Amino acid sequence: MAKGNNILNYSSGESIGTIVSVDTGMALANIGNDAQLSKLQVNQLLAIKSPRPGRHIIGMIVKIFRKQGVDLDDFDNGEEANSEIATKAFNQIKIVFIGEFIDKYGKHSNVFRRNVTAVPSVDAACYKIEGDRLSNLMKTISSGAAAVDHPLSLGKYTMDESSEAFLDGDKFFQRHAAIVGSTGSGKSYCVARIVEQMADLPNANAILFDLHGEYSTETFKKEGIEHYRIATPSDLDKTDKLNKGVLMIPYWLLTYEEMQALLLDRSDQNAPNQAMLLSQQVLKGKEASVAESPFEGKITLDSPVPYDLSVVLNELKRLDEERVAGARSDKAGPYNGKLTRFNQRLQNKLDDKRMGFMFSINNDEKKSEWLNSFAAVLMGNEDIKKNKIKVIDFSEVPSDVLPLVIGLVARLVFTIQQWCDETKRHPIALLCDEAHLYVQQIEAGDSVAEIGLKSFERIAKEGRKYGVGLVIISQRPSEVNRTVLSQCNNFISLRLTNVEDQNVIKRMLPDNLGNIADNLSLLDVGEAIVVGDAILLPSKIKIDKPGICPSSTTVPFWEIWSKVESEQDLDVAIDNMIKQSKV
Repeated sequence: MAKGNNILNYSSGESIGTIVSVDTGMALANIGNDAQLSKLQVNQLLAIKSPRPGRHIIGMIVKIFRKQGVDLDDFDNGEEANSEIATKAFNQIKIVFIGEFIDKYGKHSNVFRRNVTAVPSVDAACYKIEGDRLSNLMKTISSGAAAVDHPLSLGKYTMDESSEAFLDGDKFFQRHAAIVGSTGSGKSYCVARIVEQMADLPNANAILFDLHGEYSTETFKKEGIEHYRIATPSDLDKTDKLNKGVLMIPYWLLTYEEMQALLLDRSDQNAPNQAMLLSQQVLKGKEASVAESPFEGKITLDSPVPYDLSVVLNELKRLDEERVAGARSDKAGPYNGKLTRFNQRLQNKLDDKRMGFMFSINNDEKKSEWLNSFAAVLMGNEDIKKNKIKVIDFSEVPSDVLPLVIGLVARLVFTIQQWCDETKRHPIALLCDEAHLYVQQIEAGDSVAEIGLKSFERIAKEGRKYGVGLVIISQRPSEVNRTVLSQCNNFISLRLTNVEDQNVIKRMLPDNLGNIADNLSLLDVGEAIVVGDAILLPSKIKIDKPGICPSSTTVPFWEIWSKVESEQDLDVAIDNMIKQSKV
């Protein structure tokens, strides 16, 4: 195609029909004959002559039908028909407008824009976009994203498999995204396809929350990707954990609200006293920690400052058992017996090895400098080699505290970004695999889940301002929090078989896209409908197979059952179950 040539340059003889009815976002067209109608398909693209010169309106066919109507040509001029009224079949299509194609816009030729400046006139001609025109249109649409040094390529357009489908990487992460699809639809491959391209960037920065360990295997390794895991009971005695890829989440990183959600039973009649005394003792411990330092007198209860929780517990036990002088003899202190249940819960947390990554911290993790090292692992630092894709394996974190723990990590990332110097703020993306487990639509009053969810709701609403992008990845979008999902302006939807999940995605898509999402249950493996700010034209795309593969392959039941030999090893599984670790 020569530079400057008009892609949509049609002759009058190429028209397949004319517009007969126009609305603000859609139109009806009569198709000339049955042969032309038989060659049309739902979701096919058409070019409609615009009332403005040098422009075509791009439309998508959403319905093909035949309508019976009165044939006016069979009436005598000015006379009423005495015989049976003659009828005629009209071949019609329903079209939704999805954009405008401009032959020349300023210094640029062949420009596609999402808005339609003028709807077509009645009797405007319609043309099919196929062959070289379709290929060139797709290339033109993708050219902006492809022009950058490292374009984000997703795969090939199903409408034109010779054209590569590029996404606008800036808009994809700036305006949040959702990747959804039922089990076996190719969702993990889609994530891997994006992550491997992110890893090729010299200064990419992202965290992938890995819930099942599928992105933490040998098959998902390449330069630019680092793997970490949350500490298990067998890791607690190790030193220098950070440099060994093992992450602790010390309790002193918790805000006061998070501490209450984790430790406080709000149904306890003494809960107000317990909350008040906990806050007093925690602040006292933090202030003692920063005494004679530049932070003295400048911290609050939520400041991430190390303190000794066992000291706090001992003081609460003393208050619970305290007796004071009375008029005649000793009497119970003001908090005597009111902290017993709270102290027991706190002691249980300290003794629970499942929660060792939070409460069984060593001297390294009690130093204030540890937070700087932890932040460098999560978010990188001035050394360009440290800005990488970090995959964090949360598969061994207890499910009852999982929302709070992941929410804490997300909140920490967001807060650090918020307090960064604006001129030195480096953007970071959070890829939330199995988001329905911790960014969920909460109906019951689960304080732990609610407190973790707050972090993601805030990132969804305000993350763009501070350079924090959110990518929601889920096989059950109907269970993902509506507030968070509604902030996602990009959707990559693979096959969805559940009607509730399909309806959630359809409600999130723009109204003028008609029935593009009606075929969500019929998509092939690795095939996706992509809509949003990151792609100019809502499209069906066949995702290319990534070079790195997550261990999410569906187990071939029948094939394995058919083998004579078995590779099952229950002894290793039981050993791992006992020690609560695969390491």
